[in-house]
Amino acid sequence: MANKKFEFNKNLKDLNENDLNARISEDSLRLKKLEFAHAISPLENPMTIRGLRRDIARLKTELQKRKLAK
Repeated sequence: MANKKFEFNKNLKDLNENDLNARISEDSLRLKKLEFAHAISPLENPMTIRGLRRDIARLKTELQKRKLAK
């Protein structure tokens, strides 16, 4: 689990701000679809919702770091 998070954060460094914003919007849309599907019938692995929420938070954190660094 920790290795996945490390790889995710490592890949964030390679993205520019436009890519980060695009990824945030894509993941947010995917999260809404997952939550909707989960409300209709339970997902096989509901932990994917938590993981996606955390990934979105990591993306937003990286974007905020870059904005503050300017």
